[in-house]
Amino acid sequence: MRFGRRTAAQEAQETEPEQDEAPRTGPFDESEIDVEERECIDLGSLMITPAAPMELQLQVDEESGQVLAAVLVNEEGALELRAFASSRGSGAWDELRPQISEETVRLGGSAAEQTGSFGTELLCQVPVQTPDGERSTQTSRVFAHEGPRWLLRATLMGRPAVEGELAEPWEETIRQVVVRRGQDAMPPGTPLPLHLPPEARRVD
Repeated sequence: MRFGRRTAAQEAQETEPEQDEAPRTGPFDESEIDVEERECIDLGSLMITPAAPMELQLQVDEESGQVLAAVLVNEEGALELRAFASSRGSGAWDELRPQISEETVRLGGSAAEQTGSFGTELLCQVPVQTPDGERSTQTSRVFAHEGPRWLLRATLMGRPAVEGELAEPWEETIRQVVVRRGQDAMPPGTPLPLHLPPEARRVD
């Protein structure tokens, strides 16, 4: 599926005559947004508004059929989005970063903390083998945003992860994400459920 949607900032410019107040940016909690008026891809716990033409792919567990992550892709790179339950207050990202770093090192790569557009992020480099058998390095930037009882993790891959000027539409896409946590009790770290958007459902 390929999508190119207006952002919340663009919608605000069309509906708000006042120019003094800058549009709010997220990621947002569902309680902060009028979701009925929002043009987006509704995946259940994530509502996504791509800031440029991108193809939506879903990572699905083959055994359970559960959707694990939403991935936006174009010819330059990819953005993986995952949302998790967390406890009230902050600190979940501080606990998660060492786990991601350890896993990256286990795969033979490296992970370094740096300051980016969303605060402290990880720059990860993992050795990979290209389709033609050559050895290469895959670089990614991993950021996170903590909301009320949820954490959104975003992983930017490809050229936008290393070329700052190409990262802008991807970062804007992250800022427009709306997270629907729900009221169910969940242990911290539990993935928030994702599902196919209605227009992608198969009818037998």
